Amino acid sequence: MCCFIDCQLYEYHYIKKKKNWTEAQQYCREKHTDLATVSNMTDMKRLLNNSAGDKMDAWIGLFSKPEFNRTWYWSLPGEEFNETQKYQLINEQKTWQKAQSYCRENHTDLVSGLKQLQDKRLKEVVESVRGENPNEPHIHFGLFRDSWRWSDGSSFSFRNWPEDFNNQEPNSGLCARVKFNEKGRWKNNKCGDETPFICYDDKVILIKESKTWEEALYYCRDHHHDLVTITNLDEQRWVQEKAKNASTGYVWTGLRYTCTLDFWFWVSDEVVSYENWAPDGLMDDCDMSGAMETGGEHLWRKRNDLMTFNFICSNN
Repeated sequence: MCCFIDCQLYEYHYIKKKKNWTEAQQYCREKHTDLATVSNMTDMKRLLNNSAGDKMDAWIGLFSKPEFNRTWYWSLPGEEFNETQKYQLINEQKTWQKAQSYCRENHTDLVSGLKQLQDKRLKEVVESVRGENPNEPHIHFGLFRDSWRWSDGSSFSFRNWPEDFNNQEPNSGLCARVKFNEKGRWKNNKCGDETPFICYDDKVILIKESKTWEEALYYCRDHHHDLVTITNLDEQRWVQEKAKNASTGYVWTGLRYTCTLDFWFWVSDEVVSYENWAPDGLMDDCDMSGAMETGGEHLWRKRNDLMTFNFICSNN
């Protein structure tokens, strides 16, 4: 009745049974974790690359109700910024939705996040155009507002609507589904329609108990698989979404320092290829492990093993 699409921290299941959105949500919560959350373009491409040609439109976990307030989001999930960021001004007139599609297909995304908007190089690009064309119309950037929410309560801003989607139209209560025959673009439909749907299994579990790092490690290995490992930016975003619900200021991860060999490593034996350390200037110490901030920018911090925090486990 289904097939699954794998990822290290979560996996998708395409369910061929036809149900309305509420029934699909109930089914996913009973047999899996929830209706699918799609957090970025990587997720979207994974769904498309692993989908057979006979797949029909399918519900995902995005829905809206008339009582939901419209919230501001950045188009680029995580609004990340790096020092080699390059900007490209497109001298074409497009709607915001079409501009977003163009940028995602030909570049990365519309400019998103305050760090990018305040970047000196971006200002130079914009000012050079203004200097040549003082009457140049306004320039789109990646800030938008909508009333859509994810079924699992996560706050991911990724949307994949078609170019003609009108986000300003009043919403009388609709749900989203993926159209596999239209490059995975989403469509808003009446929630009572019956269609296949996509569930997901979450392999990341927040444990709201305060333990030392070693206690957390043994707990995860006894009850789940291990303390969580983060190997790239997409996994960082997924884990930090769980960390937001912790009751402590930090959560333990599977990051550990070895005094003997003088390097950091993941207890899962993964190499530390991706890093998100806070610039706190603390020296490495024999009794330190890695914890993630549960607020702010969710940076990694070096903390003494005997401190007690909530922690995040991973399943097989």
